[in-house]
Amino acid sequence: MPVTVLPMRAAPKKSLGQNFLIDKNIQKKIASACQLSPQDTVIEIGAGTGEITGFLSLLCASVYAVEIDPQLCRQLAENLKGRSNVHIIRQDFLTLDIARLLEGSSVPATVIGNIPYYVTTPIIQHIFKYTRLIKRVYLTVQKELAGRILAQPGCKDYGALTIFVRYHAFPKACFHIKRASFFPVPKVDSTFLVLEMREGPLLDNEKEKAFFKIVRKAFCQRRKTLKNTLKGVVSPQQIEAFCGQRGLSATVRPEELSLEDFIALLNF
Repeated sequence: MPVTVLPMRAAPKKSLGQNFLIDKNIQKKIASACQLSPQDTVIEIGAGTGEITGFLSLLCASVYAVEIDPQLCRQLAENLKGRSNVHIIRQDFLTLDIARLLEGSSVPATVIGNIPYYVTTPIIQHIFKYTRLIKRVYLTVQKELAGRILAQPGCKDYGALTIFVRYHAFPKACFHIKRASFFPVPKVDSTFLVLEMREGPLLDNEKEKAFFKIVRKAFCQRRKTLKNTLKGVVSPQQIEAFCGQRGLSATVRPEELSLEDFIALLNF
């Protein structure tokens, strides 16, 4: 069944951070990279005018196309007329109750989206509220942001966001996308990421809260040592004992600690 999408009529809104992916080859590449089966349910963030939505609808059981822009919703409905497995939701994704949306579904959903830079972290945080209902997340993000998510300990891009994402999922870069593939053309290139969800939480609820408190505090002053950044939360004596046990320098900085190191620090 061929995908027919009408020419784009809606002008991108700067207030919503809209940069439309207009490269047909990249649209197809994204759809084919998502490892969808005929039984899958997809939640698409920012469906726009439906170019990628159309390709996705041919590969899975149903697509919930979430779009906040009313003008784009009208065009989306027109472009995908007759696609009975596409359900358009006019709503801000950050207010979407995914548990209610997927109520009764026995198959974890796949989330896909080309998301604005300024709202990337809030969107990821919202997705991670529903980790038990989602098996995989595919996101097109600015390359710089992808670098922060994928950074290794010791790198300048490594930080609280890196650890937050890795606590919940296994991130991987699928491919990069040149800025010319978008309209309007952004100032930077993008990266198409996959986040493979972990099977379950690494810590119980109370320990998880304490864990992220330590991580946020540790990275609030990157140039300081772990002993200094955690002052008032963990005593210097505990830090020194922990570092000795883990074979770390007593002057270790937060960006040198892995996810496992921070969990070990919490449990110490």
